[in-house]
Amino acid sequence: MNFQLRRVPLLSRVGADRSDQLRTDTDAAVAGWPTAALLRVDPRNQVLVADGRVVLQDARELGETPPVDAVFLGRIENGRHVWAVRGALQAPDGADVSVLDIRATGDVFDDVSAQLVSSAIALLNWHDNARFSAVDGTPTKPVRGGWARANPLTGVEEFPRIDPAVICLVHDGADRVVLARQHNWPVRMFSLLAGFVEAGESFEACVVREVHEEVGLSVRDVTYLGSQPWPFPRSLMVGFHAVADPGQTFAFSDGEITEANWFTRDEVRAALSAGAWNNGDPDAKLLLPGSISIARTIIESWAECD
Repeated sequence: MNFQLRRVPLLSRVGADRSDQLRTDTDAAVAGWPTAALLRVDPRNQVLVADGRVVLQDARELGETPPVDAVFLGRIENGRHVWAVRGALQAPDGADVSVLDIRATGDVFDDVSAQLVSSAIALLNWHDNARFSAVDGTPTKPVRGGWARANPLTGVEEFPRIDPAVICLVHDGADRVVLARQHNWPVRMFSLLAGFVEAGESFEACVVREVHEEVGLSVRDVTYLGSQPWPFPRSLMVGFHAVADPGQTFAFSDGEITEANWFTRDEVRAALSAGAWNNGDPDAKLLLPGSISIARTIIESWAECD
């Protein structure tokens, strides 16, 4: 099957210059602060949006220099620096803005906003949970523009942790696909099979293991599709497709999946046209993930195949 992603997953878009060289050039990074933009992320990982872009405010609202807990995200148009902080959202005076949780939707963002928000959430989530050395418990401090934390006693630096996970569309090589439902999801809500990569395991081996553990199917021809950051709190979703024999019997051995079925391409296309989990047709026979998830991108790409 000639199957590949038809579009870039929403949180994988690139629109800003990460300017990683400024993370170690403290003077240059701080020199851009007086004209820098500020992205606020609240404790629920929500941001403000307006006119299809994340709301960026004047960094000088926080003082003459970056706060110790601010993270440097890079540069946007005209070389303007962008920093992010955790805190209450503050709408600019007179602005028509809305609060957005990107787990619900991401298609309202432009490319620059998608990159800034996904990076900010990933970094801020890490800092929230990495304030002490994993070796000796010493309180650490942010360095490298928020892209590392240093132990002041030993000088050892720790970098943001990323948990790789696979997500796989299992199909029969023709026009049927496996979709599954976790036990805590409402009836009719289905998605692809996914799981975290174990130590010493390749992505492809993880696909084979997770599919078998979750639904009892043996798969072959595991093929890479694409990836997407998923900063909730720190995952990287790596997408694949694989082939399975529909004659196999489903078996739910690990307790995560309560139901799985083979669906035809026509059934999937009808579900896609009915919307997504968060705003889809409540009477639809099948509800699929929202646009922000790489699962949606993979399913849409498969459905568009001839």
